[in-house]
Amino acid sequence: MTATQPTPTIEDYLQTIYSLQTEGEDVISARLARWMRVTPPTAWATVHRMERDGLIEIDEKKAIRLTRKGLKLAENVARRHRISERFLTDILGLGWADAHVEAHRFEHGVSSQVEERIYAILNHPKTCPHGSPIPGTGARLDPNLLPMDALKRGDTATVRFISEELEEDLELLRYLERGHVKPGQKITVRELVPSTGVVVIDADGQTVSLGLAVAAKIRVAPSPQEAKVAAE
Repeated sequence: MTATQPTPTIEDYLQTIYSLQTEGEDVISARLARWMRVTPPTAWATVHRMERDGLIEIDEKKAIRLTRKGLKLAENVARRHRISERFLTDILGLGWADAHVEAHRFEHGVSSQVEERIYAILNHPKTCPHGSPIPGTGARLDPNLLPMDALKRGDTATVRFISEELEEDLELLRYLERGHVKPGQKITVRELVPSTGVVVIDADGQTVSLGLAVAAKIRVAPSPQEAKVAAE
C-alpha cells in the first residue's frame, strides 16, 4: 500500500470507519468485523496495519478514530462511493441493492476526472440515494434528526437518512426500497410496541413493519407539531 493509493480492502475499512464516525457511533474492531463480514482476528490485524500506516489511532479503550491522513483518504472513498450510487440509481436506473454492490466495484477504479464529470452530469447532488452527505459538498448530517424508533403512535415525520450500516444488508435494502422508506418520504407511525420490538408505519400508502433496531438506524424529521411537542 502507498500513501496515495490504499488497497481496495483498506479503502473499504476507511469508508466503514468514516461512516460510523460521521453517524456518531463508536468504532471498535468487533463492530468492524461484523460490518465487513470477517472474523474478529482478521479485522484486528487489518486495524493494526492501518494504525502502523498512520491512518487510524486506537485509544486505551480500543476505540478507533481516523487520523487527519486517514480522514482525507476516507472522505475521498466515501465521495466516490456515494456519487457512484447516485449515478447507478439516477442515470442507469439500478435498484438500491444492486447500486450499492456495483458502487463498491465502481469506486475503486474511477479516476478523479471521471468522478467530477459524473458529479456534474448528476447536477451536483448533496447526498447519496439513502441520505448520506457526499463529502466535499458542505452537506452534513442534520443533528436535529430523530431516530425513527423515538416516534410515538400517530406521529408523522419525513425520512431523511438511512444508515450506511443498514445498506450492508441487501435484502433489507430491497425491502426498504419496495416499501418506499426513503429520503423525502412522509411516514405515519401506526404501531410502536417495544415489547415485541416492532414499529409499523404507513409510507406512500403501504404498510411497512420494521424491527426497532432497524428503525433506530433510520433518521427522520418530525412534522412541525410533533417537533413542537418534543421541544416542550
